[in-house]
Amino acid sequence: MTALFPDYRAPWESDDQAALRAHARSFIAKEVTPHEERFAAQHQVDRDLWTKAGAAGLLCLDVPEEFGGSGGDFGHEAVVQQELCAAGDSALAFAVHSTIVAHYLNSYATDEQKRRWLPGCATGESVLAIAMTEPGTGSDLQSVRTTAVRDGDHYVINGSKTFISNASHCDLLVIVAKTDPKQGAKGISLFVAETADLPGFERGRVLEKIGQHGQDTRELSFTDMRVPADNLLGGVEGQGFYQLMSQLQRERLIIGVGAVAAAEAAVSETIAYAKQREAFGKPILSFQNTKFVLAECKADVLAGKTLVDHCIGEQIAGRLDPATASMAKLWGTEKQKKIVDRCLQLFGGYGYMMEYPIARMYTDARVQTIYGGTSEIMKELIGRSL
Repeated sequence: MTALFPDYRAPWESDDQAALRAHARSFIAKEVTPHEERFAAQHQVDRDLWTKAGAAGLLCLDVPEEFGGSGGDFGHEAVVQQELCAAGDSALAFAVHSTIVAHYLNSYATDEQKRRWLPGCATGESVLAIAMTEPGTGSDLQSVRTTAVRDGDHYVINGSKTFISNASHCDLLVIVAKTDPKQGAKGISLFVAETADLPGFERGRVLEKIGQHGQDTRELSFTDMRVPADNLLGGVEGQGFYQLMSQLQRERLIIGVGAVAAAEAAVSETIAYAKQREAFGKPILSFQNTKFVLAECKADVLAGKTLVDHCIGEQIAGRLDPATASMAKLWGTEKQKKIVDRCLQLFGGYGYMMEYPIARMYTDARVQTIYGGTSEIMKELIGRSL
């Protein structure tokens, strides 16, 4: 498949990141793409894919070296996510593990906690997940009902979570819980549960999604689950809501980055198809409607690349604000849905067949405007900056 912008290079991308891009592309072609159908059938990647990614140096790329990471910046994380999306992958929840959850640990854990947890995250020996969403809460994190009650040297956690990515494989789980239900947002704390042989921890049913079939997503429940007090993230109660709000812009940006990369892949795939698919004795790319649709899609992709590149540069510089990160997610994910839909239309009936990548791109795209904060929430956040 021909690159849509073969000579394009992001203004933030260093020579080191360009080399990483080539390395990640090679790894994905060997270890991910050939197994996509099997991952989808089993509703999860193979467990050893995480350790393979760790051995290849593709995890925790902007975690400091002293804690086992590669000491890079957000651009390194963006490169890997772009390459996964360019390959049409939606099974390996790299961004959840490496870009998002690892940085709750990197940003808020004590040095002792970082030394205990982060090296295993970088090698892939410890898979990360975060348990925010509960039945009935959605984006309203202040309304979580999961509780954590101090009992000597432990906290006793009770509650349930849903829509949890990496829930099947997670070894370390960041849990959003109320330590003081009377204090609202100030009563929320984050805990890290080490899930191996943990009494009271239960992985519930695997959820049947309309897309992203290879990414393990399921329910979790905690029944009198005892977590050491030393596993309170940062060691101070009541900091959880602040911790969540401070990291959500990173999550929203990486979703926007992936959305634009996926849209670009869809347009490239469709151009290749339109060049070889014939109707009425000539390639469908020769029809004006096809050319005009793809011309508009290509222009939108370039606009999206410009937007996310600006945001990545701002994130690297430490200047990205929540409203601008929300713009990247809002614009990128809404355009992804529209672009993929328009591309699928050009495939005709074949676009509705799951054997064609465009069909998987279509179903995978739908959730992008929902998780990480819905488009409606993004508009509200942007609106507050007006």
